[in-house]
Amino acid sequence: MVTTLTLTDTSRTSPDAASGACCAPLVREAADPQTAAELARVFKALGDPTRVRLLSIVAAHDGGEACVCDLTEPVGLSQPTVSHHLKLMVDAGLLTREQRGKWAYYSVVPGALNRLGVLLTEATG
Repeated sequence: MVTTLTLTDTSRTSPDAASGACCAPLVREAADPQTAAELARVFKALGDPTRVRLLSIVAAHDGGEACVCDLTEPVGLSQPTVSHHLKLMVDAGLLTREQRGKWAYYSVVPGALNRLGVLLTEATG
């Protein structure tokens, strides 16, 4: 038995069919290529559960900063691996790094996550 699938053209019955438009118009500017690349870098940095945990741990520390030596045990990774994750978040603009002697201290960049929301919700370009 052969079944034939018939697709129905719904554009003729849509509310915008009379105007020839198939979709609703944009109500604000979409992200330009540079902004899209910036957002992708930040989302890539946050696309790993370990990095999300590290960001959360840094933000939860007293004073909003944490030494790399305090971050290895909670995530169960070696110091070089944790440092690599932290570097990616520094490069993405989510954390700052300050060297104090042999230890590096990390802080959440003030407003970094708010700026992300703004880039996604307000006009760009």
